[in-house]
Amino acid sequence: MKVLEKTQNDLLPVFENYLEDTGFAKEPQLLYDSYQHIMSIKGKRIRPLLCLIACEAFGGEIEKALPVAAAVEIFHNFTLVHDDIMDNADVRRGMPAVHTKFGVNQAIICGDAMASHSYKQLCHIKDHSNFGDIVCLFTKTASEIMDGQQMDMDFETRNDVGEEEYLTMIKYKTSVLLAAALQLGAQVAGASKEDQQNIYDFGLNLGLAFQIKDDWLDTYGEAAKVGKKIGGDILNNKKTHLLVTAMNSASEDQMAEFKRLFDVTNEDEKIDGVMKLYEDLEINQKTYSKMEQLYADSLNCLDKVSIPNKESLMNLAHSVYHRDF
Repeated sequence: MKVLEKTQNDLLPVFENYLEDTGFAKEPQLLYDSYQHIMSIKGKRIRPLLCLIACEAFGGEIEKALPVAAAVEIFHNFTLVHDDIMDNADVRRGMPAVHTKFGVNQAIICGDAMASHSYKQLCHIKDHSNFGDIVCLFTKTASEIMDGQQMDMDFETRNDVGEEEYLTMIKYKTSVLLAAALQLGAQVAGASKEDQQNIYDFGLNLGLAFQIKDDWLDTYGEAAKVGKKIGGDILNNKKTHLLVTAMNSASEDQMAEFKRLFDVTNEDEKIDGVMKLYEDLEINQKTYSKMEQLYADSLNCLDKVSIPNKESLMNLAHSVYHRDF
C-alpha cells in the first residue's frame, strides 16, 4: 500500500489545486455556493486519480491530464446532484444533499451548470493530437451514463429485471465513467489502441464490482462508515444486485412476500422482512461471489496492459474494491 499512499499524496494536492484554480466563478453567488457544497463533500476522488495514474503509467505528463481528470470529476458530481433528487436521497456522504440544503430548483441548475463546466474543462487541453478522440470518448461516456440512469428509473416499476439487464444498467450508469477515466489518461499519454482498450476493460469490470459493492454496503455496511442510512435501497424498492438476484431465485411464496413488502410503509418492518428473505436466499454470499468474480476479471484485463509497473493501478484497484464506505 505504500505505492498507493505515495501516489495519492503526490497527485491529490496537485489535482485539488487545479480544481480550485479552474472552478466556478464566484458569481452568481448561489450557483457558486451550491457547486462548492457538492465538490467539498469529497469522496476518494477515485475517477480523477485513475485518469492521472493511467497517464503517468503510460509515461504521460500529469499536467496535460489535469483538465481531463477535472472534467471527469465534475461530471461525476453533476450526476450525483441529480441522482439525489430522483432518489429522494437527503444525505450525500454524511452531509446534506444539494437539493436538501439549497432546494430542488437550485440543485437542478447547479447540476446543469456542472455538466457544461465539465466540457469547459476539456477546452483547457492544449496542443494535443488526441483531442478529438478525448472529446469523443468523454461525450460517448456522458451519453451512456444518461442511458444507464433511464434504465435504472425504468426498473423501478418492474419486478422482472434479469441479472444481465441489471449488469448492463450499472455498466452504463457507473462503470463506463471509471473505464473512461483510465482510457482518457492513456489517451493523453499517447498509449496504443490495444492498451487503451485493455485498460478500459480493466476499469469496466472494476466499475461493475464497485457498484455491486455499493449495493452490498447499503444493506450490509456500517452506517457510520457508509455515511447514509443503512437499508435505504430496500426502503426505496431499488433494483440492486441483491434484490434482482433474490427475485430471480425466489419461490412463488417468497416472491409474494417481496411484493407485499414493497408496499409496507413501516421502515423497520420492511427492512427486517427483506433482510430475512435475503438470508433465506443466501443473497449476501451470492452477491459477494459476483463481486469477487468481476474484480478478478478486472485484474486479468490489467495483466494484458503493456506497461512495466502496474503496482499503482493494482493498489488503487484494491483500494476501490475493498473499501467499506
